[in-house]
Order: sequence, then C-alpha cells, then structure tokens
Amino acid sequence: MSQMTHFVEVLIIGAGMAGLAAASDLHSAGKTVLVIDKTQALGGRLAYQQMGEAIAEYGAQFVTARSDRFQALLESWQARGLMEVWFHSGEESGEEYPHYRGVPTMNVMAQQLAMGLDYTLGKCATSVTLSGNGWLTTLESGEQICSEAIVITSPIPQTLALLEAGHIAMTANDKALLTSIEYDPCITVIATLHSEPEIPAPGGLAMTVGPIAWLADNQQKGVSAEPSVTLQASVEYSRKNWERDRREVGQELLTVAEHLLGASVVDFQVHAWRYSKPKTMSEQPYLTISDVPKMVLAGDAFGGPRVEGAVLSGWAAAEAIQG
Repeated sequence: MSQMTHFVEVLIIGAGMAGLAAASDLHSAGKTVLVIDKTQALGGRLAYQQMGEAIAEYGAQFVTARSDRFQALLESWQARGLMEVWFHSGEESGEEYPHYRGVPTMNVMAQQLAMGLDYTLGKCATSVTLSGNGWLTTLESGEQICSEAIVITSPIPQTLALLEAGHIAMTANDKALLTSIEYDPCITVIATLHSEPEIPAPGGLAMTVGPIAWLADNQQKGVSAEPSVTLQASVEYSRKNWERDRREVGQELLTVAEHLLGASVVDFQVHAWRYSKPKTMSEQPYLTISDVPKMVLAGDAFGGPRVEGAVLSGWAAAEAIQG
C-alpha cells in the first residue's frame, strides 16, 4: 500500500457537477485544487455507455437553466457546438424552458468544467480528520492528502460515513439536517435494438403511470449512430424492486415498454442509482461544517435535484471557501 502524502490548498471529494463547478471556480481564483472520485469517470450522473456501435445515456437526460449564470454557461457551450436544444417543455407556471442535451453526450459538460483541473479518478476516501490547521484525507489505497480546506460533494449518507470515520464534530442542527436528507433510487435500463424504436419526436417520453418514468431514443436524440433506448423506472418501482436480480428487472421493464419500442432487443444492461436524486433537501446551497479550517458540503441535496442545482451548489461552495 502506498503511504504517499500529497499537499493541496483545496481538496474536492466528488467529480460530479457540484465538485467540478466548485473546483473550476476555485482554480480560476488561483487556488491549487485537487478533485478525487472513487469512480473511473468524470461527471457522476452525466453517464453514458458504449454498447457495440451504439451509445446510451443512463444518467441525466437533459439540462435546463433558471439562473442567469448557468444559462450563460449553457449558451456559451451551445455557441461552440457542445450543447443544443433538444426540446421545449412548460411547467406549472406556464413558462417554457429549453431542455438542452450535450453534444455528443451530456458528459461533455463535465469534461468542459474539468479542463485545466488536477483530478484523479478511482480514488476512494475512507476518512477525513482534523490535522493541525487543515484536513487529512485518507484514501483506500493508503495515500493521504493534506489540504487547507475541503469541499465534499458525495451523497449525504456517504458524506456522513466519511465524517464519522474521522470523528468530525458537528453541531446538533447540522447533524439533524444531514440525517433528514433522503434520496430516491432509480433503476435504469439501456438497450440496443435491431431497428429504430417507435418513440415519437423528439425522442423523449415522460410517463406518469406505470413502472417506467422516462423512455428515450438515443438515436433520435442524436447521441447514438445505432438504435438504442434508455428506460428509467419510476421511484416506486425502483424502490420496490431494488433487491431483485438486475437482469430479471431489466427484462421486465423492457417487456412493459414493448409496445413503445416496436423493435426487438439485441442486448441490454441495467444500472441502479441508489442516490438518483434528493427526496428531501436543505434550503441552503451549501453547508459549512467548519469555518477554521474550512469544510463545506455541497451537491444536489443543497442546490436542488437538477444538474443546475448541483452546479449552483458547487459555485456557492467555492465562494464560501474563499469567504
């Protein structure tokens, strides 16, 4: 086991959109920043899978903007051909918002935020402890990272486990807030087909009844050169069937969607998101656990259950670190 110790001004745990947004702002402000993530990919739920010649997105399907800064960011990427409007959809307010997709996939957003950043993937943090005037983060590999400040963007149950392993003191109010945050799961099926599915334009179909909540045609969307679909199960179905055999569940969902697919399945994979989106959230965009040295928590549990919410939380966390 490696016992190497690294030194950095700010450590960011989590390379999803909140972590990358925080890191990008801090890097621009002149801080030395390191981002780590236990997975092998940037972007968290901006996930896709290559299946032969086909590509299927199995995480976030689109992104919308409500804030001026995030809208400006999307438009800057759109001007460079990295984002395009997939469709427009209204809300209860009656106001329509453009729903953007990434080009070629949603993961392009993570790749853009990560440009110029120092990050390392496949690194799982096991504890964070107070060390002098900073923080000591220990990794599963035995490596240790000393930082003056830290931003943690992992799902709250994982964050709590990390802090408890390092015996980090929290106020009663902070502990109560964090333990009150819950997440909805989502079982997602991606499949390649022998021919194009019969999903109507623009290639995304939201459903309010039955076990399937969302069905997308990745080829019509512009993600895949070959026919492929994404099925996202409802929260109720995902929760009820979480412990079942994944292949069995995937086949069941594909059978339910047969009349919409109109094409036979070549192959399929099942991905299960335990922390798909927060069911209950904080009203604040971040949470400061410690002022000296700085420890800030961020993520969609603070910013809201959309890609924009995670990014806004990351930006707010970066501001808090510098404050």
